[in-house]
Amino acid sequence: MKDHFRLLLLGLSLITLLMFALSLLTGPAAVSVSDSLNALFTGQGDALVLVMREIRLPRALLGLMIGATLGLSGAVLQGYLRNPLAEPGLLGVSASASLGAVIAIYSGLSLVFPLALPLMALAGAVIAVLLVQALAGRAAGTLIIILAGVAVSSFAGAMTSLALNLSSNPFAAMEILYWMLGSLTDRSMLHVALAAPFILVGWALLFSLGRSLDALTLGPDAAASMGISVKRVQLIAILGTAASVGASTAVAGAIGFVGLIVPHILRPLVGSQPSRLLPVSALGGASMLLAADVLVRMIAPGRDLKLGVLTAIVGAPFFLWLVFRTRRALI
Repeated sequence: MKDHFRLLLLGLSLITLLMFALSLLTGPAAVSVSDSLNALFTGQGDALVLVMREIRLPRALLGLMIGATLGLSGAVLQGYLRNPLAEPGLLGVSASASLGAVIAIYSGLSLVFPLALPLMALAGAVIAVLLVQALAGRAAGTLIIILAGVAVSSFAGAMTSLALNLSSNPFAAMEILYWMLGSLTDRSMLHVALAAPFILVGWALLFSLGRSLDALTLGPDAAASMGISVKRVQLIAILGTAASVGASTAVAGAIGFVGLIVPHILRPLVGSQPSRLLPVSALGGASMLLAADVLVRMIAPGRDLKLGVLTAIVGAPFFLWLVFRTRRALI
C-alpha cells in the first residue's frame, strides 16, 4: 500500500511539473521552447525576458499555488465536515473575499491604489472567518459550521449583487463581473508576493490535520478518546482555509469546483485515509488548474476566456453525477 501511495505521489508530481512547464511555454507569442527557457533562466533578450519572467512565470506560480490550495482545502473540509459536497466556498470565504474586491472596484480605490483590490479581498476573507466563528459559537458542531458558512456566503453574494445593481458606471460593473469570473491573466510577481505568505501559512495549518482527520473517520467521540480535540481541528481547518483560499481569491477571483472535484477523483486511489488524500489532492488541484489555464489560452486566445468559467463547465456535470451517485447509494 505504501509503494502504491508513493507511486501515486510521484505520478502526480510529474504531471504537475509537466503542467507547470506547459503553462510557462504556452502563449500567443510564437517563441521556441529553447528561446523561452533561455530567456527565463539567463535573462538574455529584453522583450522575451519580460514575457517569461513578468507575465508567464507569475501566472504559472499562481496557478500552481491556487490549484494546490483549492484541492487541499477541499480534502480537509470534506474530511472534517464528513460531507462529500463540502468545498472551500462553503465557509463563505470566497464570497466574502469577492465582496471585498467588489467594494474596492465600486468605490474607486482600485484605481487610486492597485493593491487595494487584493488587500480588500483579504480583509473580506478575515471578516468571513470572524463571522462564521461568531455565528457558530464555541461548541459548534459540523452542521452549525455549514449553516453559518451558508449564511455568510448568502449575505456576501447579496451585497455583491446590490453593488452591481446600483453601479452607475458600466465600466466598473463590467470590471466587477469579469473579476468575479476568476482569471490569472495580467497577474504579476507582486500578486505572487502578496498571496504566497498567506497561502503557505494556510498549507502548514491544513497539512497538520492529517492525523486528526484519520481519527475523525471513527467519529468525534472515538477521536476525542484518542486525544484529538475536535474544537482545535475545527479552528485550524477554518483558519487554514481562510488564509489560503482567501489569499487565492484575492489575487485570482472566485474559481469554483476544483476543491469539490479533485478529492472525489483521487479518494478511491488512496483508500479511507484522509491524511493520504491531502498531499495527492494538493498535487491534483495544482495539475487541474494549470491544465485549465493552458486550455483557456488555447481554446480562445483572443477572447480572454475566464478560468472560472472553464472550471465551472467541467465541474457542473461532475457535480450532477456526484448527486446522482449519492442518491443511488441512499436508495
